Amino acid sequence: MATPAPAKRGKKPRAAAPAASTATGQVQSLTRGLKLLEYISEAQGNVALTDLAQQAGLPNSTTHRLLTTMQRQGFVRQVGDLGLWTIGSHAFVVGSSFLQSRNLLAMVHPTLRRLMEESGETVNLAVLDTSEYQAIIIDQVQCTALMRMSAPIGDKLPMHASGAGKAFLATLPDDQVTKLLHKKGMHTYTPHTLTPHNLKEGLAQIRKQGFSFDDEEHALGLRCVAACIFDEHREAFAAISISGPVSRITDDRVIELGALVIHAAKEISLAYGGVR
Repeated sequence: MATPAPAKRGKKPRAAAPAASTATGQVQSLTRGLKLLEYISEAQGNVALTDLAQQAGLPNSTTHRLLTTMQRQGFVRQVGDLGLWTIGSHAFVVGSSFLQSRNLLAMVHPTLRRLMEESGETVNLAVLDTSEYQAIIIDQVQCTALMRMSAPIGDKLPMHASGAGKAFLATLPDDQVTKLLHKKGMHTYTPHTLTPHNLKEGLAQIRKQGFSFDDEEHALGLRCVAACIFDEHREAFAAISISGPVSRITDDRVIELGALVIHAAKEISLAYGGVR
């Protein structure tokens, strides 16, 4: 049997990977600092160090060290005799550069194309015109089928009788919807166009399921599902929709297509800096 070789004398083994732990610590510190920024931002005012420490689950000393580091960089500042913390001017500068760089059409168009390929139907992007309270198509990717939905860019969609329009209405309280529709009227486009009573029930369903469904309410033979895109103020400003003939958007596909627009709308909202 071979005898084990005696251990060589010399330098002691190094301590286990301090660099890795340091790297991890740096990432952890950055994460903690960013979370503190979020907490201050969500407070929409001045916040005490102890409150921030409690929210973050950190000791006061650690919280203070993170805040003073960000203070030196201009991301946060202390105000008042109590030394409360608020967002600094440099955070605004960094945020503004994002606002200037975001281009809705450039951001959304690849998603429209992907949705068209996944669904096999025409996909639209509509924005909400708050001055007239109507939905306006600003981008579209048409499917390749001979029979397909096609609407010109700039086309205006009725709020009460379109996928995008109803998706927008569902984000409003009922009393505001009533006032709006009383002002604009509810033109009957097809025998399927909703009445005021049916619309109220329909909007409740949209809020529950997360997407709207236009079932030949604007044009006979055409169906559409849509979901809203939200901005950083949690307000709907655009909607993404999938439209096609009844022969292909059958009852059993509505939920499937609804899930697609919900996912796409959430994805775009996040990229745009909106709700999570």
